[in-house]
Amino acid sequence: MLLPGYTILEHPSDLGIEARGRTLPELFRQAAIALVSIIVELETVREMEQREVVIAATDREHLFVRWLTEILYLYDGTGFVCKDFRIGSLSGTNLKATVLGEALRPSVHRRLLDVKAVTYHQLAVRRQSEGWVARVFLDI
Repeated sequence: MLLPGYTILEHPSDLGIEARGRTLPELFRQAAIALVSIIVELETVREMEQREVVIAATDREHLFVRWLTEILYLYDGTGFVCKDFRIGSLSGTNLKATVLGEALRPSVHRRLLDVKAVTYHQLAVRRQSEGWVARVFLDI
Protein backbone atom coordinates (compact mmCIF):
# COMPACT_ATOMS: atom_id res chain seq x y z
CA MET A 1 0.00 0.00 0.00
CA LEU A 2 1.29 3.43 -0.95
CA LEU A 3 1.74 5.67 2.09
CA PRO A 4 1.10 9.39 1.67
CA GLY A 5 4.08 11.64 2.11
CA TYR A 6 7.09 12.97 0.32
CA THR A 7 10.82 12.56 -0.14
CA ILE A 8 13.29 15.36 -0.87
CA LEU A 9 15.57 14.46 -3.80
CA GLU A 10 19.03 15.96 -4.18
CA HIS A 11 20.36 16.91 -7.60
CA PRO A 12 23.66 18.72 -8.41
CA SER A 13 22.12 22.18 -8.91
CA ASP A 14 18.49 21.58 -7.98
CA LEU A 15 16.36 20.02 -5.30
CA GLY A 16 13.52 17.66 -6.07
CA ILE A 17 10.33 16.42 -4.50
CA GLU A 18 8.82 12.99 -4.88
CA ALA A 19 5.28 13.16 -3.49
CA ARG A 20 2.92 10.26 -2.86
CA GLY A 21 -0.80 10.04 -2.23
CA ARG A 22 -3.57 7.47 -2.28
CA THR A 23 -5.66 9.98 -4.24
CA LEU A 24 -4.79 12.81 -6.61
CA PRO A 25 -5.85 15.52 -4.10
CA GLU A 26 -3.68 13.89 -1.43
CA LEU A 27 -0.75 13.88 -3.87
CA PHE A 28 -1.15 17.62 -4.55
CA ARG A 29 -1.41 18.32 -0.80
CA GLN A 30 1.74 16.33 0.01
CA ALA A 31 3.72 18.07 -2.74
CA ALA A 32 2.70 21.50 -1.41
CA ILE A 33 3.66 20.52 2.16
CA ALA A 34 7.04 19.33 0.84
CA LEU A 35 7.63 22.62 -0.99
CA VAL A 36 6.87 24.74 2.07
CA SER A 37 9.05 22.51 4.29
CA ILE A 38 11.98 23.23 1.97
CA ILE A 39 11.44 26.99 2.30
CA VAL A 40 10.66 27.39 6.03
CA GLU A 41 10.38 25.32 9.20
CA LEU A 42 6.78 24.18 8.85
CA GLU A 43 6.36 23.77 12.62
CA THR A 44 6.68 27.56 13.08
CA VAL A 45 3.71 28.35 10.81
CA ARG A 46 0.21 28.76 12.26
CA GLU A 47 -3.16 28.37 10.53
CA MET A 48 -4.37 31.93 11.16
CA GLU A 49 -5.76 32.88 7.73
CA GLN A 50 -6.99 31.18 4.61
CA ARG A 51 -6.71 31.94 0.92
CA GLU A 52 -8.65 30.48 -1.97
CA VAL A 53 -6.68 29.19 -4.94
CA VAL A 54 -8.22 28.39 -8.33
CA ILE A 55 -5.99 27.12 -11.13
CA ALA A 56 -6.62 25.86 -14.66
CA ALA A 57 -4.10 24.22 -16.96
CA THR A 58 -3.90 22.24 -20.18
CA ASP A 59 -3.02 18.91 -18.52
CA ARG A 60 -2.33 17.28 -15.15
CA GLU A 61 1.45 17.87 -15.22
CA HIS A 62 1.04 21.55 -16.03
CA LEU A 63 -1.60 21.83 -13.29
CA PHE A 64 0.83 20.27 -10.79
CA VAL A 65 3.57 22.79 -11.66
CA ARG A 66 1.12 25.72 -11.61
CA TRP A 67 -0.15 24.60 -8.17
CA LEU A 68 3.34 24.55 -6.67
CA THR A 69 4.22 27.81 -8.43
CA GLU A 70 1.16 29.43 -6.82
CA ILE A 71 2.28 28.24 -3.36
CA LEU A 72 5.72 29.70 -4.05
CA TYR A 73 4.13 32.97 -5.25
CA LEU A 74 2.02 33.24 -2.08
CA TYR A 75 5.26 33.13 -0.09
CA ASP A 76 7.52 35.28 -2.29
CA GLY A 77 4.96 37.59 -3.86
CA THR A 78 2.46 38.21 -1.07
CA GLY A 79 4.30 37.27 2.12
CA PHE A 80 1.85 34.50 3.00
CA VAL A 81 3.35 31.35 4.51
CA CYS A 82 1.29 28.22 3.94
CA LYS A 83 0.82 25.53 6.57
CA ASP A 84 -1.84 23.20 5.19
CA PHE A 85 -3.90 22.67 2.07
CA ARG A 86 -7.50 21.58 1.59
CA ILE A 87 -8.13 20.48 -1.95
CA GLY A 88 -11.80 21.16 -2.68
CA SER A 89 -11.99 19.92 -6.26
CA LEU A 90 -9.40 18.55 -8.62
CA SER A 91 -9.67 17.23 -12.15
CA GLY A 92 -6.96 16.69 -14.72
CA THR A 93 -6.98 20.37 -15.67
CA ASN A 94 -8.62 22.32 -12.81
CA LEU A 95 -7.94 22.76 -9.12
CA LYS A 96 -9.76 24.62 -6.37
CA ALA A 97 -8.22 24.67 -2.90
CA THR A 98 -8.18 26.49 0.41
CA VAL A 99 -4.70 27.30 1.68
CA LEU A 100 -4.20 27.81 5.42
CA GLY A 101 -1.32 29.79 6.91
CA GLU A 102 -0.31 33.23 8.09
CA ALA A 103 1.51 36.40 7.15
CA LEU A 104 5.27 36.01 6.96
CA ARG A 105 7.01 36.89 10.22
CA PRO A 106 10.77 36.91 9.43
CA SER A 107 11.71 36.69 13.11
CA VAL A 108 9.71 33.44 13.39
CA HIS A 109 9.71 31.97 9.88
CA ARG A 110 13.39 31.53 9.20
CA ARG A 111 14.02 30.91 5.50
CA LEU A 112 15.77 27.59 4.98
CA LEU A 113 16.30 27.68 1.21
CA ASP A 114 15.56 30.17 -1.53
CA VAL A 115 13.45 28.37 -4.14
CA LYS A 116 13.57 30.36 -7.38
CA ALA A 117 11.16 28.31 -9.47
CA VAL A 118 9.31 25.05 -9.98
CA THR A 119 10.69 23.41 -13.14
CA TYR A 120 9.52 20.92 -15.73
CA HIS A 121 12.83 19.01 -15.52
CA GLN A 122 12.04 15.28 -15.07
CA LEU A 123 8.43 16.19 -14.24
CA ALA A 124 6.14 13.21 -13.80
CA VAL A 125 2.66 12.74 -12.34
CA ARG A 126 1.70 9.06 -12.51
CA ARG A 127 -1.09 6.84 -11.30
CA GLN A 128 0.13 3.54 -9.91
CA SER A 129 -1.85 0.55 -8.69
CA GLU A 130 -1.74 1.78 -5.08
CA GLY A 131 -2.15 5.51 -5.69
CA TRP A 132 -0.36 8.51 -7.20
CA VAL A 133 3.32 9.50 -7.40
CA ALA A 134 4.79 12.75 -8.69
CA ARG A 135 8.32 13.99 -9.17
CA VAL A 136 9.31 17.61 -9.71
CA PHE A 137 12.55 19.57 -9.42
CA LEU A 138 13.00 23.06 -8.01
CA ASP A 139 15.50 25.69 -9.11
CA ILE A 140 17.36 26.85 -5.99
